[in-house]
Parts: sequence; structure tokens; C-alpha cells
Amino acid sequence: MHKILLIIQREYFSRVKKKSFLLMTFLVPLFFIALYGGIFYLTKKSFKDAHAHIYILDQHGDFAPQLKSDPNITFTVSNRPLRDLKIQIKDDEQNSSILVIPKNIYQNSAIELISADKANITIQNSIARQLEGIIRLTEYKKLGIDPQVLVSVQPHINVNAKELTEDGEEKNSNTGIAMGIGVGLAILVYLSLFLYGVQVMRGVIEEKSNRIIEVIISSVKPFQLMMGKIIGIGMVGLTQFLLWIILTGGLIFLATNLLNKETVEQAAMQQGGMPAMQQTPNSGFGFGILQHLESVNVTEIIICFFLFFLAGYLLYSAIFAAVGSAVDSETEANQFTMPITMPLLLTYVLSFGVIINDPNGPIATWLSFIPFTSPIAMLVRIPFGVPTWQIAVSLIILIFTFLLVTWLAAKIYRVGILIYGKKANYKEIMKWMKY
Repeated sequence: MHKILLIIQREYFSRVKKKSFLLMTFLVPLFFIALYGGIFYLTKKSFKDAHAHIYILDQHGDFAPQLKSDPNITFTVSNRPLRDLKIQIKDDEQNSSILVIPKNIYQNSAIELISADKANITIQNSIARQLEGIIRLTEYKKLGIDPQVLVSVQPHINVNAKELTEDGEEKNSNTGIAMGIGVGLAILVYLSLFLYGVQVMRGVIEEKSNRIIEVIISSVKPFQLMMGKIIGIGMVGLTQFLLWIILTGGLIFLATNLLNKETVEQAAMQQGGMPAMQQTPNSGFGFGILQHLESVNVTEIIICFFLFFLAGYLLYSAIFAAVGSAVDSETEANQFTMPITMPLLLTYVLSFGVIINDPNGPIATWLSFIPFTSPIAMLVRIPFGVPTWQIAVSLIILIFTFLLVTWLAAKIYRVGILIYGKKANYKEIMKWMKY
């Protein structure tokens, strides 16, 4: 046990002290926040830049006065010939188009939108909606129907979803926040299991290719070396996760408070300079997030995340360690890593559709019990509410599978770690397991 602890200590501190670890740990939260901020900014800017200037040639005569400009479109009625307008929009620096409304629009329900480049689909839909509304109101008047009466009858239903607890009490249920957490956990676990599992494999291959492994094996047993590497690198991953959670939470809290303060102060100035905190004590983006998070069991999600991540990591890392011991380079390892990661990839893809759409269905339930898919499938299901016995059974199966796979991986590891220059295949590996 003492030797395993020494290997764990070596693997952990040799990676934690690297500049790459420190940079990844502190820059990743900033990167993701900057990424979302950049996406929001560019999306907003793209809508602003997509503003179109539309010249209207109304051959029918009734539509041009009723078309209304909006933030995305500026309409201008034109009496110039179509040929002259085509020359103008070719030379025009702004995003310009020609809207031709034919006389027989009521018969064929078709218009022409002529642009120098491909017309923006948002602009096309906006024009179509306005014209459809004008035609609809005209037909209402022909039928003697008052359009104002129809407009006033616009029912809207708010669905306040509730779910029953085990005690029979009702609590708020927010499917959107559960889906977001589920998808986020699927992405995080998939990338983490693959990333840290590959690190274990690379570490074994590197030590094997440098012949350092021969010196190490003279002091420790192969199984002790394998478990020390797996647990040490796993602790690096958990450390990184904890720091990411703390840093990301702190940055989001800081950004939310600054945003809320500016927003509330602006509202206070517009309403006569009343103190912001007195006007909206429980409002703002951050308060809304906290309200939504009340619909899920955050404590259960965090505990289950660490348990399933750790068990899944130990399972896959044992397999990756066995693969690393059986090959001499990462190129040779590719033939083995694809079958290993296929269950993870399959579950990851299904998480975005099948599992979040039907988290208690047969496919999602069975995937959460199969040990090679449960680290992702169960974590996607948990925000939607999973019986405790299912979580416990899934975790027990995962742990027992890890112990079995580790026993088999150790048999491969102890033979393959000292074999050089011979390409391993599945038949050869099966022989090693029987030694």
C-alpha cells in the first residue's frame, strides 16, 4: 500500500505542478465565459448588420402604405423603373433589395425580392409575415369580421409544471433547467473520461518507450504501478473539477451582481432616482437562476457526479492502461481505443435526443444500468428525478465491473508492460489474460 501511495503522490504532483495544468485550470473558466459573451455579442451584432433597406414597387397599390419599418428593415416606396433600381442596389453599399408586389398577388400569393446578394432568410420571413397579415385583414373586412375583435382574443396559457415528491407533496418542476444540466453533464463526463483515460495510456506508453518502466518494475509490482497511475491522474482530474467549479461560480456571481447593479440603477434613474435595492429586492438574472435551480436536487447532482465520474474514470482508465501496456506507440493504440470509446460516444450522442426527451424510458433506463454507458446516461437522467434504488444499483454494478475489468487489465498489464517490438492483437491479448 505504501508503494501505491508513493506512485499516486508522484503522478499527482508531477502533473499539478506543470504550467499546462495551471493554465488549463485558471484559463478554462475565463475561456468559456468569454466564449458565451462573444457568441452573445456576435449574434447581436449580426442582427444589427443584417439591417436591410427595401425599395417597394407596389404594382397592386394597396400594400406599400401598410408595410411598416422595423429595427431589421427600412421600407422605402419607389416609383422609379425596375431597371434603374437594379442598377442602384448593385452600386449601393448598404444591404438593399427590391420588393416587387404584383397586381395578382391575391391569386398566386407570390412576390419577388431582388437583391445584389442572397437575401437574408430573416428578412424574407419578416416581409412574408407582414404581407400575410395585410392580406388576412383585407379578407376579414370582406367577410364582415372586425379584425380588432380577433386581435383582442389572443389566449395565452402559462404551464406551471409540478411534480410529486416521495412524500406526496408538490414541488416546482423545470424541465428546461433539467435538460440543460443533463446535457452539460454529458459533455463534461464524456470529455473528462476520454481526456484523463488517454493521459493514463500516454503515461504508460511514454514510460514503456523510454525503458523507465523496467527500473520501476524492479521496485514495485505491475498492479501497484497501474493502480498508482490511475488513482493519481484521477485525483488530478477531481482537483481540476473542484477549481473549475469554484472559479466559474465566483466569476458568474461577480458578473451577475455587476449586471444586476447596472440594470437596477438604470431603472431607478428612469423612475425618479429611488434606491435600487428598495425597488427590486428579489429581482434580476441571478435570482431567476436560483429560482430555477430550486426545481432540481443540486446536492444529489453534485454527489452523484463525483461518484459516477470517479467510478467511470477508474473503469475506463484501467482499460486504457492495459492498452498502453500492450502497444509501443499511440499510433498502434488507435485500433484499440475506438472500440473502447464507442459505448461512451453512443451514450453521448443519445444524450442530446433520446435520454433527455424520455429520461425514464426503457432505452435511457437500460443505458443507465450498463456499466460502460452508465457514467453518462445516469448523470443525464438524475436532474429529471431518478429513484434512489436505481442510482444505487447502477453505482454498485459500475463498481463491480471496475473491479473485474481491473483484474483483467492487470493480467494484460503485467505481461504487456515488458514486451517490445511486437505488435499486439486481440488474439495475443486474450492469451495474456490466461497466463
